Amino acid sequence: MATSPRLFLFLFLFLFATVVTAAQNVTYDARSLIIDGERRLIISGSIHYPRSVPSMWPGLVAEAKEGGLNAIDTYVFWNGHEPSPGNYYFEDRFDLVKFAKIVRDAGLYMILRIGPFVAAEWTYGGIPVWLHYVPGTVFRTNNEPFKVRKNKNPIFLVFLDGDGCLILVLQWHMERFVTYIVNLMKRERLFASQGGHIILAQIENEYGYSESYFGDEGKLYAMWAAHMALNQGTGVPWVMGQQDDAPDPVINTCNSFYCDQFTPNSPSKPKLWTENWPGWFHSFGDPDPHRPPEDIAFAVARFFEKGGCLQNYYVYHGGTHYGRTTGGPFITTSYDYNAPIDEYGLPRLPKWGHLRELHKSVKLCEHTLLYGKSTFISVGPLQEIDVYEDQSGGCVAFLANVDVQEDKLITFRNVTYIIPPWSVSILPDCKNVVFNTAMVKSQTSVVEMVLENLKVYSNSSFGSGAWQVYMEKVGLWDKPDFVLFGLEDHINITKDTTDYLWYTTSFYVDKSEDILGHGSSPILSVASLGHAFIVFINGELQGSSYGKYGYLPLNFEAPVTIKPGKNEIAILSMTIGMYNAGPLYEWEGAGLTSVNISGTGNGSLNLSPYSWEYKIGLEGEHYSIFNTNNNTDIKWIPKSEPPKNQSLIWYKVAVDPPEGKEPVALDMASMGKGHVWVNGKSIGRYWLVASSISDNCTPHCNYTGTFEPDRCLTGCGQPTQRWYHIPRSFFKPSGNTLVIFEEKGGDPTRITFARRQETKICGFVSEDHPQVDLENWEVHSKRNAAGAAMHLKCPEGSSVSSITFASFGNPTGTCSSYRRGSCHYPSSVSVTEKACLHKNKCSIAFKGESFTEDLCPGTAKAMAVEAACS
Repeated sequence: MATSPRLFLFLFLFLFATVVTAAQNVTYDARSLIIDGERRLIISGSIHYPRSVPSMWPGLVAEAKEGGLNAIDTYVFWNGHEPSPGNYYFEDRFDLVKFAKIVRDAGLYMILRIGPFVAAEWTYGGIPVWLHYVPGTVFRTNNEPFKVRKNKNPIFLVFLDGDGCLILVLQWHMERFVTYIVNLMKRERLFASQGGHIILAQIENEYGYSESYFGDEGKLYAMWAAHMALNQGTGVPWVMGQQDDAPDPVINTCNSFYCDQFTPNSPSKPKLWTENWPGWFHSFGDPDPHRPPEDIAFAVARFFEKGGCLQNYYVYHGGTHYGRTTGGPFITTSYDYNAPIDEYGLPRLPKWGHLRELHKSVKLCEHTLLYGKSTFISVGPLQEIDVYEDQSGGCVAFLANVDVQEDKLITFRNVTYIIPPWSVSILPDCKNVVFNTAMVKSQTSVVEMVLENLKVYSNSSFGSGAWQVYMEKVGLWDKPDFVLFGLEDHINITKDTTDYLWYTTSFYVDKSEDILGHGSSPILSVASLGHAFIVFINGELQGSSYGKYGYLPLNFEAPVTIKPGKNEIAILSMTIGMYNAGPLYEWEGAGLTSVNISGTGNGSLNLSPYSWEYKIGLEGEHYSIFNTNNNTDIKWIPKSEPPKNQSLIWYKVAVDPPEGKEPVALDMASMGKGHVWVNGKSIGRYWLVASSISDNCTPHCNYTGTFEPDRCLTGCGQPTQRWYHIPRSFFKPSGNTLVIFEEKGGDPTRITFARRQETKICGFVSEDHPQVDLENWEVHSKRNAAGAAMHLKCPEGSSVSSITFASFGNPTGTCSSYRRGSCHYPSSVSVTEKACLHKNKCSIAFKGESFTEDLCPGTAKAMAVEAACS
């Protein structure tokens, strides 16, 4: 029986009302989440388990906790967990339960964003490619016309094909997967309602961007998704990101660079920020985007100032796209994202430290923020104060200056405060400033990639110091997988089982035909939806074309060499990540759309409608020659000096890992484009394409004003990604097999390892804005007035080996470019060396024994220090 939309929504409201009462440990009101009967302020960060490795998880979670987070957020990646229908995978990097328990054991809450659509610059947005080929499926819409529900079975949306057969479509597969994940978490008793630590779950993701495209069907799908989620009985609230019409009791949330002005769609819902972007993703061929820590801190402080109660950094640690997991297309293998914890697991300073101080400052205000009454005071055109006061006498104030150019004086309760532009000062007692978002007092760390030549394993089975090579065959390396007239879509042929697809055909040319050019070369024209291709005629390389993010399709023209008689043309089409978002993104194609050869006269040859033979993948892929235990008939050829600048070639060498415990990367600057494996484990695609020298990079980024991804760029004219992370856990103690497939040509002998080291630390602290001991800060305590001091710390296992700059007085500049000012204490270096040399961490007080005499009366003192760690 057909169900009217009005009755449909009525049933939703009835079901929602019954589901909410079942959640006992986590509920919410208009002010915040309520956990075990108490309103709680949540500061969370996204760490995606498949973008790192299990050996890194405990350290990443510990670093997040040390950074002031009390929750970890993660997506669930459907296509990683269900690579084929009904076949589930939860091992290694996809061991979701293990990751969740590490978060739990660290004493942190968890936010589980099941999706199962995630976007996330992840291949296909997290939805399995095989689902696109289930007949009748359209992603993320209400693609019925019939709904069937029997007893308590799941809702099935079905489609009648031309023969009248019922076909299950997206919603059934989606519900089945969501139920599988929820039941997996329930079995482990991980939901808060079971005494666990998962306090929130998310269904769908940012569907509000696509819903209007699908019209009424989009609305019905969004309502269905919410209903299906609530029916899971998790006992915790559900959220929908960027979903303004999320039905009660599902909470709609904000995803943006700024969410202070966001308002939930119901007065009964709290203000949640599920994605605060501390940087941005990186695309091959583009410069590297950065977001200043001052601006992130400003956005977070403004959010809590304006009544927010939960904010999540997307991402707190970005990680690596191992294998072929990048989306986009053209997203880099690195998903560093300029996050507070870098791709390798190291805290990014000063960003990590500055936000840590912010988190501590906000936490000092938690009770008054969540239980107090707020008052707004406008004190200028772009200046304002938000005050919170509770019944116990607690008072919190946020003093904001949204002007992008000038410091402003703000008077509050008879005290005048200097507020820098685009900043917020936090006063946990309405008197003392413990944090200003623009004043970065955390130390800065300079991280370098320290090169180390490959240590070729001396006991290699294929000879001391030897490389091995295997030449990939051009064109068909075995019988064709398909023979079809015309050019078929790349993805429809490969089903994304590989990046590579050979298109091959032959054509005959009479020696008298105009197309031979008679002195001038014929012109080959190739059009492609992307993402790249290489052209061979009669086994000879003729040229290639590579796309870029936002610049598709491809059009290629080049003179080519053909001969009288039969000519063979073989074009290797390549994908570089899959589309991951947008309405109907699953229908975005790839591969060749036309192939034409024209001569100097009227002669031309349209090869597009010819009979084409298709071969999926590379021969080396087919035989998995990158696996260490592979036993195939493929014969590697030993070479003491491997070929250079050769396209379509495999290289193999046995190496020992770099010494030490620092994170490790491969420096691929001497190579072109391809893929790398270490002991059979993929570290992802590499591509040494450079960004344009004229891409508007800025050596120093002004933090003030609304941030956009193209505002603070670095790396113009440099390779987009030079370094490729190899987790230490991928290595054996010796004899590791390194396999490289090179598409374009390069010099493998110049590949090196690199150890990622924090080699230098810097600090800048002033009397006007001293570091505050937030661990021991107490409202109305005299201890809060402690004098200014410099605090420095080298990485664990290292110590300060030298002081390269120190000045107490009025120094200026930034790390690596500090300068003495008009006021400088001659003893600055000696005082710093006495306090810090050969120590892992140290402190230098501005007053007391360090600097007793005032050499510059009337000058507000500051100190800048630059030190080497080893």
